[in-house]
Amino acid sequence: MVFRILQDKQNAMAEQEVIKHTKKVYKVWNNKQHTVWDKVKETFAEILIIVFAITISIWFHNRSEHSHQQKDVKDFLLGLKEDMGSDIREMKEDKESYEAQSKIFNYISSRKLHDSLHVDTIHKYYKFIFNATAPNFNSGRYEGFKSSGKIGMIENKEIQNRIMDIYQEDMYTVELSTSLYKQNKVRLMDYVLENRVRYTDSTDNIIPLLLTEKAHNYCSALDDVTEIISRYDNCIDKMRKLVAAIDKEYNIN
Repeated sequence: MVFRILQDKQNAMAEQEVIKHTKKVYKVWNNKQHTVWDKVKETFAEILIIVFAITISIWFHNRSEHSHQQKDVKDFLLGLKEDMGSDIREMKEDKESYEAQSKIFNYISSRKLHDSLHVDTIHKYYKFIFNATAPNFNSGRYEGFKSSGKIGMIENKEIQNRIMDIYQEDMYTVELSTSLYKQNKVRLMDYVLENRVRYTDSTDNIIPLLLTEKAHNYCSALDDVTEIISRYDNCIDKMRKLVAAIDKEYNIN
């Protein structure tokens, strides 16, 4: 704000100087007591003063514009840091969910023929069998800043490159892996919903269904979450490094 006030004052002064010295040039050329050479010298001197005044005005304008841009960048990066913190917390919870899903699906798919499943175990992990887990990244701030063409205003190219990598590559790979996993889980859920039967004693046939060959195949495809966990870990690691780089940029302890 202070810099903008100074710029406005400087612009006004520069405008007054241009007007004043333009009038002097006019008077010089209309002064019959001056020789042509004197008029040329004085005109040249006045032109130099005008150019200097305009240059100073442009410099102040550029400094003010740059200061405003870097304030926008700082606000964006500090906001992005908060988004990253929220995303990291959510991804940790997602990882725990996928680890639990892997555990129950491995338990189901590792049953031998004619083996049964423990009712208590199925009840304990029931939500992990039929609930879907997917990342919900806070990308609105980034998308808005990018669409406004301001990403290039980030002068620290390391930070700029980290941001682009995370939002355009790492998040995408996490979403791709979880989407494929979700598709397999939807197939299992559809199969169960189509064939589930309730009994008069308030039980159902969920365990027999999970022991069928078709359910076994679905569960076998769902017990390995190695790739998903790896991509989550990679994304979390890069976000932490980005947050550290932002803290370093603005000397935040």
